[in-house]
Amino acid sequence: MSNRAHAFVVAAASLLFTLTATAAKVGNKAPEFSLTDVNGKEHTLSDYRGKIVVLEWINHGCPYVSKHYDSRNMQTLQADLTGKDIVWLSICSSAPGKQGHMSNRKWQSAIRSKGMNSSAVLVDESGEVGRAYGARTTPHMFVIDDKGVLAYEGAIDSVRSVDPADIARAKNYVISAVEALIKGDEVSPSVTKPYGCSIKYATRDL
Repeated sequence: MSNRAHAFVVAAASLLFTLTATAAKVGNKAPEFSLTDVNGKEHTLSDYRGKIVVLEWINHGCPYVSKHYDSRNMQTLQADLTGKDIVWLSICSSAPGKQGHMSNRKWQSAIRSKGMNSSAVLVDESGEVGRAYGARTTPHMFVIDDKGVLAYEGAIDSVRSVDPADIARAKNYVISAVEALIKGDEVSPSVTKPYGCSIKYATRDL
């Protein structure tokens, strides 16, 4: 193995260890954060205490994300839940120069062209928030209850594919988690394995 390939493997392994070792855990308080949206407005998680919050890690260059947006599955879900006074924050942790990263102007255009219905699209260029949550893929979904406790994390649904035709037969874990919280029931499953493209984090010194 070349020195360059070895260094890449070591960096990837170290990043995975960091994400899994320090990641937020279901049943614990969700990590606090403040991020600026693509319109320049700051959003702080604790400002939404008293409401259910959905976090969606996003990268429009990822075919797994495209599966849910080109089919309008994600936009429909966003509209349905925000219509119930649930907060939906789409977060991009792609570093500058990497897939998925866009200027605010390009993000604004993408929101319009794709018909996104998120409460806000937040920019996490440093990757600090993504790492705090242990976000690994796009999409990677998190549901936070109205007391600020992480209630669900993992895949959006039960079928790991890029084929939009699979959406109809999949169990949507986000809907399941939100409905359970609204009813006061236990969220089950509360943890699943996320699927999608790896998040294109900024390189960190090791």
